[in-house]
Amino acid sequence: MICLTLAESTLDEDIIKLKENREYIDLAELRLDALSESEMGKASTFPSLVDVPVILTFRRVQDGGKREISEKARRQALLEALEGSFSYVDIEEDIKRSEVEEKARAKGVRIIRSLHDFEKVPEDIFSRLYHLSEKGDIAKIAVTPRSFQDVLTLFRVEEELRGIEKIVIGMGGYGVCTRILYKRLGSFLTFASDNEVAPGQVSARTLKLEYRADEINDKTAVYGIIGNPVMHSASPLMHNRGFHAIKYNAVYVPFLVDNVRSFFMFAEFIKMRGFSVTVPFKVDVLSYLGNITREVKQIGSCNTVVRVPGMWKGINTDYYGFIKPIVSDIEGGRIKSALVIGAGGASHAIVWALRNYGVKVTILNRTLSRAETIARLNVCDYDSIENARKYEGSVDLIVQTTSVGLYPDEDKNPIEGFNFTGREIVYDIIYKPRMTKLLKEAEKAGCTLHYGAEMLLEQGKLQFEAFTGYHYPRWVDSGLM
Repeated sequence: MICLTLAESTLDEDIIKLKENREYIDLAELRLDALSESEMGKASTFPSLVDVPVILTFRRVQDGGKREISEKARRQALLEALEGSFSYVDIEEDIKRSEVEEKARAKGVRIIRSLHDFEKVPEDIFSRLYHLSEKGDIAKIAVTPRSFQDVLTLFRVEEELRGIEKIVIGMGGYGVCTRILYKRLGSFLTFASDNEVAPGQVSARTLKLEYRADEINDKTAVYGIIGNPVMHSASPLMHNRGFHAIKYNAVYVPFLVDNVRSFFMFAEFIKMRGFSVTVPFKVDVLSYLGNITREVKQIGSCNTVVRVPGMWKGINTDYYGFIKPIVSDIEGGRIKSALVIGAGGASHAIVWALRNYGVKVTILNRTLSRAETIARLNVCDYDSIENARKYEGSVDLIVQTTSVGLYPDEDKNPIEGFNFTGREIVYDIIYKPRMTKLLKEAEKAGCTLHYGAEMLLEQGKLQFEAFTGYHYPRWVDSGLM
């Protein structure tokens, strides 16, 4: 089930929020701690005003609550609200048997016993969850993974505690995947909100329409994208729409990762079928691959990993995705020279693609040793990014491959002060925002622009084929352009 967390200041506002999300949800959680003083006394009427089961919650400040209140007053508010026909009530782990619990049981209200930890994943998480299940009808843990190894621990909960009715949530960026793949953790629901009431919450609409999280089952093939950062990625939208169009029982999930080794352990554990790779892991994954394509070997980076019998296979679709929008300009002679800004994983493929087509390339990067490594492999020049202005007016193509321009650096340009002549073709592989500061300045000068979404779409289509064996459906609006 998908549960909408309601944390508005009035019941009327909560009802409006619920109606806006009604088609995406199965139940709702009413947060008393978010209600104004005058509204709290009316909370008992709320279940009769809506057409979904409701969880009654009054979160303490230490557990993420919004209201400073004495424990006696908090319990009294819960008791008064329980006059209404709530289906569940949330009671914290350390609260001993109380009148709230007694009243709930007398009325047939199911009890959720919850543990919240905004700092970490407790080392004794399995035993804590088991003891919670002994105290209530449903055990709930909402904890904060600090690494991808912690995420793997949460996914192991179902293996360790199968048969216990539970809710398992990882909060924050690392935990987003647990909210989408909640059924794989043995959770009977996942929480959603439009305004991230708890860290890492996803909107109900996104969970229902983009991920179809409530339809995931044991036979659902799991794909995804790994990176750091990764939550900005448009790849889930593209691939999930494609999967749905060809009626493939699969889901594509963003995974915030800090350690490639931990992710490969996770991928084996949940039997993933494949995943995309973005910064900064396009080189790091190579050590874990049993088979690589010619392109990966020559480029030295990998952006696509697929499961083949007995091993993982690495593919690079960045090369084809990047070159397709500009190949006619290269073949027509408009592009003979290029500046490539950055020497990360994506630049490996981009430099190789340009050199394959005979374009003279100079790589600009802050760390010269990284630029030198790519330059030597591809027989091209390199220089410090601080010297960008000495190339003004002397190149046909400028390609921006760094993360400068992405959140939180949207107002930055990696070659600040560079004077465009207007004859250049400027290509920024960032796709969100579509118009980076670099592209805006190039547009003012009259340059021809190419956008990251073009590359993303083309390389994504090839990834889709590698994942599914099918061409990306032409009738599907991927939403990327």
